Amino acid sequence: MRILAAGDEFVRTGLLADAVAAELATAPEISRLDLPWPVEPFGPVGGVHEASGTEEQVIEALHGAEVAVTQMAPFTEKVFAAAPGLKLVSVCRGGPVNVDLKAATAAGVAVTYAPGRNAAAAAEFAVGMILAALRRIPGSSAELLRDGTWRGDLYAYDNAGVELENTTVGLVGYGAIGARVARVLVAFGARVLVSDPYADPGQVRADGAEPAGLDDLLRRSTAVSLHARLTEETQGLIDADRLALLPHGAVLVNTARGGLLDYAPLPEALRSGRLGALALDVYDVEPPPADWALRDAPNVIATPHLAGCSRQTAERAARIVAAEVGRYSRGEAQAHLANPDVLER
Repeated sequence: MRILAAGDEFVRTGLLADAVAAELATAPEISRLDLPWPVEPFGPVGGVHEASGTEEQVIEALHGAEVAVTQMAPFTEKVFAAAPGLKLVSVCRGGPVNVDLKAATAAGVAVTYAPGRNAAAAAEFAVGMILAALRRIPGSSAELLRDGTWRGDLYAYDNAGVELENTTVGLVGYGAIGARVARVLVAFGARVLVSDPYADPGQVRADGAEPAGLDDLLRRSTAVSLHARLTEETQGLIDADRLALLPHGAVLVNTARGGLLDYAPLPEALRSGRLGALALDVYDVEPPPADWALRDAPNVIATPHLAGCSRQTAERAARIVAAEVGRYSRGEAQAHLANPDVLER
């Protein structure tokens, strides 16, 4: 079996190749393609989103491969047309946004993905952001190290941070990441509310949280953390009207998708104190532009889309795609098939 391993600077090509080789009974013929993400940002390529590299690079590297494993390589209609022997593309991401699923299905190519690969990393990061925002950790550290300012006034009652214990935290979205966050927060002693129309209320309660409507959650939560997928339904979900529902001084955290937030009202919400702090790992434009309105807003924590980034995530992603290649080689059903209609072909 000829296999293309198209890795990058995070999920390295060697990780993919070694994981695939360990999964198969006989040594495969593996061609390799190294892509520049994240040193170079991803972007749209040939009609697919969030891809790294070019269609021409992928076509050349395939060399008649039957299977491809990747994180970021673009698999477009043009690529599928140039690779008639391709039967499986296994993508080690939570969704195969770098693959044209319609074109893959038309070409008879199964596409798999890796749900939950970064759930532990993203959940830990989200909890860290909540703590950092509630306890003013990044801002006070920066002032002390950069300016030599000892903020003794932060010990005053009106400026003091808030503990997680007995604090109400609202989670918007309850997939693999949101559920992990809930369990960690419950262990801290927080009261956790969950808004997700697709979540099982019984499971939410079993995890120690309380199901709630979105508006009710916003009214009751001292901190809100977003964990929903970005869809037409959730685009701009937290807008000016919903921000106004939050208790004065509440904390808002977004480590999910930038499009969940309407960014326009955020600077004024921070300056007025409506928002006590805003912690972001994702943005409507990545990276934010030089004139980004939140650069000089108070109490903002901003990180460069790192929530899902851990060495274990990269290793786990490689194992997940390799397992799909193993299933394919043994004639078994794929565990995480993104285009089930391909089975009819």
